[in-house]
Amino acid sequence: MDAERADMIWIAGGRFRMGSDHHYPEEAPVHGVRVDGFWMDRTPVTNRQFRAFVEATGYVTFAEVPPDPKDYPGAKPEMLRAASLVFTPPAHPVDLRRCSQWWDFRSGADWRHPYGPGSGIEGLDDHPVVHVAYQDVVAYAAWAGKDLPTEAEWEFAARGGLDGAEFAWGDEFTPGGRHMANTWQGAFPHENLEADGYPRTSPVEAFPANGFGLHDMIGNVWEWTGDFWADRRQPDAPKACCVSQNPRGGSLEASYDHATAHFRIPRRVVKGGSHLCAPNYCRRYRPAARHAQPVDTSMSHIGFRCVRRTAAPT
Repeated sequence: MDAERADMIWIAGGRFRMGSDHHYPEEAPVHGVRVDGFWMDRTPVTNRQFRAFVEATGYVTFAEVPPDPKDYPGAKPEMLRAASLVFTPPAHPVDLRRCSQWWDFRSGADWRHPYGPGSGIEGLDDHPVVHVAYQDVVAYAAWAGKDLPTEAEWEFAARGGLDGAEFAWGDEFTPGGRHMANTWQGAFPHENLEADGYPRTSPVEAFPANGFGLHDMIGNVWEWTGDFWADRRQPDAPKACCVSQNPRGGSLEASYDHATAHFRIPRRVVKGGSHLCAPNYCRRYRPAARHAQPVDTSMSHIGFRCVRRTAAPT
């Protein structure tokens, strides 16, 4: 394999049933999709890989730069600071409708300092990079000569050839009692039993690869895709009996608020769930699951991986 495809897996493409009719409404309806073949990173982009990009280019991430007040008219001054969202578990049960009780917008939190000033990534070279906003992952992908996957490509790859299975490895969450991904055990957000061995992120090869040889397609960190967020229940959504070819979801127009005649912050689709997904709060540790992420928001549980749309191996 040439150097450009090193540590990537060829995904041959094909037809599959995308989505789910049995969980969150934004996953429905199940519909037929066909994707062409593509190369995909075997793991999420790691701290080691992202450091190489920063050292080669001098790139400064979104979380390291104070927001421009012109981009956020009416914002409170205390919010216009270089910061990122850090998961901070409460000491007791809380109202799960109020995520502000476990997310802290922390000054000085960025990819080098995942928990804020005084923290670091020493010993975490093989963990996924976090605190990366959408513009950061696009910049990395361009530098690497790659792209971000579409939601359809990502979900096809995550299924690992198990079309219609509940999880990336089959229909049982912990087959034989074995944890197959880094997720939350216990009552979220205050009780983390760490039965899978990790309180936060884990090395990207700590859990088994799926049927395509891809690690961490479920759990550990959410992963950015290139698709704009759109509600899949829109009237023109394909039916399960039909097939759409290489779909790209949503559009910038979906961010336009006709009532106010202003654009809202665009959102992109993230996939795969994270180490914070728990049975009592976020059952999104499945290939069909999806979530909307504002492009200007970085967090301690969101990372990414890349694809390359070039010829199949010979």
